Amino acid sequence: MKYQNRLSEVDELQKEINKYRPLSRHALKQLKEYYRIGLTYSSNAIEGNSLTESETKVVIEDGITIGGKPLKDHYEAIGHSEAYDLLYELAKNKTITEKDILQLHKLFYYRVDSKNAGKYRKQAVIVTGTDFEFPSHFELKTLMRKFTAEIPALKKKFHPVEFASLLHIRLVTIHPFMDGNGRTARLLMNLALLQEGYPITIIPPVVRSDYISATRGANKGENQPFINFISCMVWESQKDYIRLLKSLSREKK
Repeated sequence: MKYQNRLSEVDELQKEINKYRPLSRHALKQLKEYYRIGLTYSSNAIEGNSLTESETKVVIEDGITIGGKPLKDHYEAIGHSEAYDLLYELAKNKTITEKDILQLHKLFYYRVDSKNAGKYRKQAVIVTGTDFEFPSHFELKTLMRKFTAEIPALKKKFHPVEFASLLHIRLVTIHPFMDGNGRTARLLMNLALLQEGYPITIIPPVVRSDYISATRGANKGENQPFINFISCMVWESQKDYIRLLKSLSREKK
């Protein structure tokens, strides 16, 4: 499926969102908790996690395990929720560092694999469904330092949604971790968006094949289809955010 570039529509919706600001502490808390479940469920589901959205909510909010579901799936839900909290702390800054990326991965992954959480892989990686050759593990430290050093320049050059998309592309193309690269990339993308005042952007599992296809193209330098795809996801997430803002404003009255 071909996705059109929605940057102009994104800009219009962002103006509408900004009219509701500043938000009350209560509204901010409600929105944060709403997106905690949505982002955790969707990001994990894209990678094959078997928990449904309602099961993810039960695991995170009630601390109850789901019978018949793998322990790893529970760990991924709890870990992603912890990384989500860090996301909001990091969003208070205007910079993104190598340390930030490593911390996000570590929080998400340490229950699953404590030895590799927050650390670059030490062996080659092969990803099923693509013939793209990812960098050697010997190159990772240099590539990641170069990438993070370029972040301020990329931020100045591109539209915030393009910038966030490019951070996602760069990270998954370097593929610095043994596992959790996609989820870390989506957290990184959302960190960039949050820092610029955009709402959390969710990639629904229903568009997983389109997302993977766009990501594979971006691995090989075809960035525009991926940027277009993300602009559509931001646009859809903004519409949902405005719906929630309207609901909260009615409640206030």
